[in-house]
Amino acid sequence: MERLLLTLLVFACFLLGLWAMRRSWRRRARSQSAQLPPFPQTPAEPGEELLPANKGLYVSTTTAGDWQDRIVTRGVGLRGRAVLRLYREGVEIDRAGAPGFFIPRESIVEVKRASGIAGKVMGTNSLIVITWRLGDKELDTGFRGDDLDVYPQWIESLSEREIKGGAQ
Repeated sequence: MERLLLTLLVFACFLLGLWAMRRSWRRRARSQSAQLPPFPQTPAEPGEELLPANKGLYVSTTTAGDWQDRIVTRGVGLRGRAVLRLYREGVEIDRAGAPGFFIPRESIVEVKRASGIAGKVMGTNSLIVITWRLGDKELDTGFRGDDLDVYPQWIESLSEREIKGGAQ
């Protein structure tokens, strides 16, 4: 009988912890919805892709410089498979099973490699982190590509303010 009560107590504590985490996540999402404008959507006619699509893992979007402050509003808090596509006007992050978004080229502040962002930490610089402006707030968006050899080309292309001519 004691063992059953102890098991029920541990299970109740576990459920209470899950409930508190869910409530906190939802409160954070509501708060961020009021602070941040909606994420830009990919234009209907984005034009020609300037680089081959980069398949990989969308890790997260955080407040710039604070890689633990995850943005969770409007579905961008969940990590998952994604494809990065570069167009003349900006970068599309096409997420599988979640809303994708678009980072306009004029909003990009910096592009670099990093070893960590909320949801993923590694010993090597295997993440592309795009720092960009959304309204008056700067954000970091992290992506881990399946092919790390294309990172220099992506970083160089994203760092250019203007695209000259066609594909690079």
